[in-house]
Amino acid sequence: MKKVIIADPTGFCFGVKRAVDKIIHALSNEDEVWSIGMPIHNPQEVARLKTMGLRVAKDAADIPDGARVLIRAHGEPRAVIKELHDKGAHVVDMTCPFVRRAQELASELSSQGYHIVLLGDRNHPEIRSIMGYIDGDADVVIDSAEAEKLSKRSRIALISQTTQQEELLASIASLLVLKAGELHVCNTICVSTVERQDAVRRLVGHVDGIVVIGGKESANTAKLRDIAKTNDMDVVWIEDIDEMDWGWLEGKNTIGIAAGASTPQWLITEVCNKIGRM
Repeated sequence: MKKVIIADPTGFCFGVKRAVDKIIHALSNEDEVWSIGMPIHNPQEVARLKTMGLRVAKDAADIPDGARVLIRAHGEPRAVIKELHDKGAHVVDMTCPFVRRAQELASELSSQGYHIVLLGDRNHPEIRSIMGYIDGDADVVIDSAEAEKLSKRSRIALISQTTQQEELLASIASLLVLKAGELHVCNTICVSTVERQDAVRRLVGHVDGIVVIGGKESANTAKLRDIAKTNDMDVVWIEDIDEMDWGWLEGKNTIGIAAGASTPQWLITEVCNKIGRM
């Protein structure tokens, strides 16, 4: 049998738990509720919620007039919120407080004349939601190479997607110092993200390999995989137990388990139990 060591903490963060609790509460009072896009980046948990009455729309135009709509943890741009209210939707805001802070900073600093630079994935819904709070243009960078290409500005404010790594944020800030007369750096990386990343680092040296569990669209889960790789760990990333390559376990006695902030406990337990019996 394999020894399994679970990263601490792992699984649902505060923002995701809050969102899921609100979804379940809403579904207990309604036959159906809607979200624009996946409310959390875990397809297995979303599938479970769909069986309870959750409906997922591609955009606000697909939402029926007067429907109850849940704003996902990643948030939505102001224009989308307005569109929903114009349709008479009953809006329940589940935006993660850490994302909300990034939105508010983007709005405040852009209105003060700062050029906003966002660190993150430009196609991620969280980044799109923050962009929707910016007055004027902005730049999105994913790494130092992209930051190097930015033009010089008199005033720059750097804001991060909540699931980025602090080391990368610091690196980008050091580059922007040379491009700005005034630089305002906002560390908007959430505490839960940092805790889960540190938990993976603590596994290194104590395990023979790490299994990262989480949705393939989850940015914070991808960072856990990247951290394990950076520390020369043999790592696999799976969404559920059906994706597990059992040959990967050969020659390994102790397995570390880590999971993204949107991975439910029932899924983590299922994977741990199956690997522990091997």
